[in-house]
Amino acid sequence: NCWISVLGVGIRACPFGTGSEKTILTEAFMAKEKKTREKSKFLKEFKEFALKGNVMDLAIGVIIGAAFQAIVTSLTSDIISPLIGLVADTDFSDMAVKINNVDIRYGAFITAVINFLIMALVIFLFLKVINKLTHLSKKEEVKEEPTTKKCPFCFSEINIQATRCPHCTSELDAAENEPEQ
Repeated sequence: NCWISVLGVGIRACPFGTGSEKTILTEAFMAKEKKTREKSKFLKEFKEFALKGNVMDLAIGVIIGAAFQAIVTSLTSDIISPLIGLVADTDFSDMAVKINNVDIRYGAFITAVINFLIMALVIFLFLKVINKLTHLSKKEEVKEEPTTKKCPFCFSEINIQATRCPHCTSELDAAENEPEQ
């Protein structure tokens, strides 16, 4: 093994064959080429992943979900909490217990739980409708009976009801009833 340094790149000169025949392999170049291929493969895979319909659907769903969360939060804090507050004669989100100069705002916590329950119910109903629509759109695949078969002698495709091959003229019923060896 002889190492030669050319412009700072290590080159290994390997003698093969007879006489002065030599093959020079540039290992640094080969390593760089491999890294470039791996990088382009990674970028290609990422591009395929990012542009898939599922990822785009997920991104749109997250944006719509964030906007819907604002609606549910407003519903809870502006309508439901005040209605519950009518029963308690106070604003529900302001309900708190003071322990050692620390406010424990259980009203705000209950408001957050109500937000969660409303969001969970809406998502459940939404998924139930989508599953029903998906189930309706899927037609049960009826497995069709085969209409052709292969001749055991010439391997041509022939009608399944044929008793003689039109290509090699072999009798098929006799061949199908023979035990295989």
